[in-house]
Amino acid sequence: MENISKSFSHVQALCGVTLELHHDEVLGLVGDNGAGKSTLIKILSGALSADEGKLFFNGKEVEINNPGDARELGIETIYQYFALVENQPIYINIFMGRPRTKPLLGGLVHRLDKRRMEDESREILEGLKIKIPSIREMVKNLSGGQKQAVAIGRALFFNPKILVMDEPTSGLAVKEVDKIHEIIQEFKQKGVSVIFITHRLQSIFSVCDRVAVLRGGKVVENQYIHATSLEHVVKAMFGL
Repeated sequence: MENISKSFSHVQALCGVTLELHHDEVLGLVGDNGAGKSTLIKILSGALSADEGKLFFNGKEVEINNPGDARELGIETIYQYFALVENQPIYINIFMGRPRTKPLLGGLVHRLDKRRMEDESREILEGLKIKIPSIREMVKNLSGGQKQAVAIGRALFFNPKILVMDEPTSGLAVKEVDKIHEIIQEFKQKGVSVIFITHRLQSIFSVCDRVAVLRGGKVVENQYIHATSLEHVVKAMFGL
């Protein structure tokens, strides 16, 4: 992302932000509320368009005008509030918007292939090593960590090259946070690059290779974890 700027009316949300994400890297993106993190990520995921700036993917300039463009490039985003349908089972949520179907009457009509969706959903979640009693369980009955796993599983269905995780540990218990950390490390080992947005700075130092700090719509710090400290990141966040 090169020189990205975005304004809303008279509010400058982003001002000339340049940010790189390397192959199989976990980049921590932090900043106080209103720093511009969500706006930057929405531009990367196609939910917003930048007023100025360019996007490059694998060294080539690209246009991301909508979430479909981002998905075609291999960019998946998991938002803080999961975006799951609470009164539907796990397997339906994982295949929401792209159901598996089987043809009937010589292909004149198609019916949901529930068995295939269940089997593939189970395989995805088992790959994440998440224990869920039944793939038919309603999402509303799941814990926060299990819901996050379903959201991650849905993103994994597209075999992403880049996974953006917006506050994935928010509201989770300690054990669930540790599990999300493990999943992030597994992504890295599989060659997936991750942008990890969180207010838990301890998590940044647990799983990230590098940390970028946004303040007032600008990148004010961009360091490898081994070259900085928690105290230094806090100072950069608040301009101390």
